[in-house]
Amino acid sequence: MKNGLTIRDAAERWVHEMNAIPQGMIEKLMNIGDGDIHEVTEPAVGDSVYFYADLKGSGDGEITGVDNKDDGVVYTIELETFETVKAYRQEFEVVYDDALPMWSTMWSFGDSADDWWLEEGNGIEIMSECGFRIYESDEFGYFFGIDGAGYSFYDAHWIPLYKARGLQ
Repeated sequence: MKNGLTIRDAAERWVHEMNAIPQGMIEKLMNIGDGDIHEVTEPAVGDSVYFYADLKGSGDGEITGVDNKDDGVVYTIELETFETVKAYRQEFEVVYDDALPMWSTMWSFGDSADDWWLEEGNGIEIMSECGFRIYESDEFGYFFGIDGAGYSFYDAHWIPLYKARGLQ
């Protein structure tokens, strides 16, 4: 706690500086059909996936590990058949309930330093690990949302992101 602020207080202040975007506006932009808006979320531990058929097996599963190797990122997937496979990104698809997160509000950063971190640092990877779905638009930049409900977004997403961002 610095200057009487808890980590939650500091994270709340940070989030309140962000731009809140109604998800309906994003949906309308996506329905224009020019393909400008696309998801850039990286697969993370806990994501549901469909692993494509090959000699190792196929079917639904969950990512249980992520390893950065010299030849790329290798994901460990526990299939519903209790088989464990190692796969590269092109060998599976992350399964979401919808094209956009279920929560009706999305956000963009209110500070250019955060935008730089997201684009030039490893922000997309970190935000994905913190449970955010991230989208990019050539015209409008990055925006992100939370695909969940019924729990504390601060405890599950915002505070871990605040810490991972290196803010104090």
